[in-house]
Amino acid sequence: MTAANEDLDLFRDMIVRAFEQEVAPHYEKWEKDGKAPRSLWNTLGSAGLLCVDLDEKYGAAGADFEVSQILLQETARMGFGGLTGGLNIHSNIVAPYIDHIGSEQQKDYWLPKMVTGEAVGAIAMTEPGAGSDLAGMRTGAVRDGDDWVINGSKTFITNGLQAGLVIVCAKTDPAAGSKGISLFVVDTSIKGFARGNKIEKIGQHAGDTAELFFEDMRVPHSAMLGDEGKGFVYLMQELPRERLGVASQSMGAADGAMALTIDYVKERKAFGQSIAQFQNTRFKLAELKTQMELCRSYIEQCKVRYREGKMTTEEASILKLSATQMECKVVDECLQLFGGYGYTLEYPISRFYVDARVQTIYAGTSEIMKEVISRGMVGRG
Repeated sequence: MTAANEDLDLFRDMIVRAFEQEVAPHYEKWEKDGKAPRSLWNTLGSAGLLCVDLDEKYGAAGADFEVSQILLQETARMGFGGLTGGLNIHSNIVAPYIDHIGSEQQKDYWLPKMVTGEAVGAIAMTEPGAGSDLAGMRTGAVRDGDDWVINGSKTFITNGLQAGLVIVCAKTDPAAGSKGISLFVVDTSIKGFARGNKIEKIGQHAGDTAELFFEDMRVPHSAMLGDEGKGFVYLMQELPRERLGVASQSMGAADGAMALTIDYVKERKAFGQSIAQFQNTRFKLAELKTQMELCRSYIEQCKVRYREGKMTTEEASILKLSATQMECKVVDECLQLFGGYGYTLEYPISRFYVDARVQTIYAGTSEIMKEVISRGMVGRG
């Protein structure tokens, strides 16, 4: 084992221990309550589990990019799907946007707060009626002297209820199409910002998802993230990491569901023998294992491409499509092997099942992924 692998194993062990101590004893209650406490973010920050691969000057661990993906994978493997989604947004999406695109002032102000958990991050793209169609965006920002005035609404925003900062996508030039979209780093304490009620979901119950509203919300020009009109370019630029994070979640969840299932089929008896002794069970597990390992290999390949700065939007789409569909297939087949018990809340496999469903929807639906992939093959329809 190389020194690098040893370091990654140390990080993995630290992550697992921290979540066993700080999350596992409480997660069932958070699921029933429909939310995790705001204090959890401060706890995770104190444990060094937020934005782990940011530079040490912001108070982060300065760890390798791989550690950020291990964190998501392990959280999902332990069955904490709602928390994993929030961590992906906060640490794997919002923080890198600010780190890669933000001004020094924005980075110095926001990133240390994100590392400690003082500020929770969210990103607001999706709108009611627009879904994945950014061209249909209605939220607008109008220049007024040294300020911008933002009006509109967003929906399905992960971390929306607890966010202290939100990256808001808004049209600054409605006539320019995708070239008229800009990004803003919005402090949620500003007048004109409002949160709707928590959106009730079929899964990821402990996850915080909400509608956000902007009514004549005035932000300084310094709140613009990057250059005016380049929002769509930035979104495309950051997509590979976002979809790598979703794939890491899928891989972790599949591993967790498989481990539960192997234990169950070895213990459960039917017709005088363990379920694991039936050929159907053994062949089904073998098929799922094969799909998982193929997906794991592609994830590793994409990590290398990402580090080299070579990962394309098409590759990210292939990864997101294949990983999330693999996850849904694995948890569905695993639940089937539990029989009627799999349909009960008593067995954790049921949570893996409902938590998985959204993976093929957020960060770009499977249909959008197929459209992106096919365009690279035959052009636009």
